[in-house]
Amino acid sequence: MTNYLNKLLNKNQTPQNLPIPGTAMRPNSAGGYSFAVDDWQRLHRFLILGSEGGTYYISERALTVENANAVLACIQRDDERVVREIVAISEAGRAPKNDPAIFALALVASHGGTEARRAAMAALPQVCRTGTHLFQFATYAQSMRGWGRGLRRGVAGWYHARDARGLVYQLVKYRQRDGWTHADTLRLAHPKPSAETQGMIFRWVTHREDAAWARDITPPEDAALAFIWAFERAQAAQDVETIVKLIERYDLPREALPTQWLNEAAVWDALLVKMPLTAMIRNLGVMAKVGLLRAHSAAELRVVKRLTDSEALRKARVHPIAMLSALRVYAQGRGVRGDGTWTPTSRVIDALDEGFYRAFQNVEPSGQRVMLALDVSGSMAAGVVAGVPGLTPRDASAAMALVTARTESNYSMSAFQGQMVEINISARMRLDDVMKVISGLPFGATDCAQPMLYALERKLAVDTFVIYTDSETWFGSIHPVQALRQYREQMGIAARLVVVAMTSNGFSIADPQDAGMLDVVGFDTATPQMITDFARGQL
Repeated sequence: MTNYLNKLLNKNQTPQNLPIPGTAMRPNSAGGYSFAVDDWQRLHRFLILGSEGGTYYISERALTVENANAVLACIQRDDERVVREIVAISEAGRAPKNDPAIFALALVASHGGTEARRAAMAALPQVCRTGTHLFQFATYAQSMRGWGRGLRRGVAGWYHARDARGLVYQLVKYRQRDGWTHADTLRLAHPKPSAETQGMIFRWVTHREDAAWARDITPPEDAALAFIWAFERAQAAQDVETIVKLIERYDLPREALPTQWLNEAAVWDALLVKMPLTAMIRNLGVMAKVGLLRAHSAAELRVVKRLTDSEALRKARVHPIAMLSALRVYAQGRGVRGDGTWTPTSRVIDALDEGFYRAFQNVEPSGQRVMLALDVSGSMAAGVVAGVPGLTPRDASAAMALVTARTESNYSMSAFQGQMVEINISARMRLDDVMKVISGLPFGATDCAQPMLYALERKLAVDTFVIYTDSETWFGSIHPVQALRQYREQMGIAARLVVVAMTSNGFSIADPQDAGMLDVVGFDTATPQMITDFARGQL
């Protein structure tokens, strides 16, 4: 009887491979027990983190199916709310990639009620901001529902939502993707031109060979038609000087140029003047490889200034993950696929590091005593964050924690697996150096109770524990929530717990019934401020 009471019915200390008596804990993928997040939390996790790469325990396909079912459950409960959530996260640039939002919008457009389907189609220009996004949506929607009247109207609305100059930019920059072209979508959607210029643009797309005006010697007076004319001239250009003049005069993007001109430093120099910020970040290695981006060059000065411009980063919806990914690739001096090498400059590396922090929303210090605890167990070393090659949840958690560390004046940082692991990391370190430290740590079992047990054993005064984890805890003799309650009772501190989800699975170590625990999503640009607000008791 004593054995049963101590091991099975003890609400104060329960092994992690058993549920806490009287709670709604569920078995997680690792064989332990965690709290299940509700479908709305799962929706947020999916929209922010996606499911690319899967996790240590779940394949990408299985994880995507799980998340799709959670989205469908939310659609059944409140389909119009799902549309609002998708638009809010996508428009604000809170997610590293827009793909999950596009997929979720297609789910609503296919499985929602009449009003929700209309709302989804009306939101298409807000969520699918580029031609590539439109093609992704078309792929999803066609497989789920086919080209009915609602889909035709929605896609036609995407084309009508842009002014003529903005439309031709999309048509030229994003010409094809996944087997789709704009000729395909225009023929399926049948949008009626709202003006003569728009009609000429549509006809150029669907019957390019008949648009003789686009190949005249002199450009049209209309700015939109002149952009198309410049694109056609670039396709036939025979020298670098012509390409550079077309870029300078008509703001042609890189995608409008034949590939043979993209090895010329003069071409990249002209492109850089008005290059969109996201494109500039993606092409740092290319510009360095062709010899344009060198130490002490004018190009370096321009790049550094733009990478650290907080307002420009916000307007361009540059996500911190984009900066982190660029830093990892640019600093190593070679591409992910090994196609060419370059010499990185320290100023650009430092600017990417600084830009990572500036890409988050403004964060204010909480003034609390904060312990940042990184889960470095084996399960956190599998999968990828937002599809970035080599960026595991384990590595990414360190970068995420540094955002809070750089904000707070009274913090400590630690790592844990089956036990606590000493790490030598400070907020003054550069991101790539921090991730090298984390990558070099030994693997181990997952015990998310370790931070609280460690702090209690050493009598450390902590107001808020912030744990970065996949919540696949299973190893310890006590659950994390029980360890936190013991810490509160024995230290006399009403300590809070923030769980930062680094994967889009359905588990959390935070008890949803405890107001002193909060579950948030890693790499949501709003997360650092939410952590601060919660630590101050404002949530």
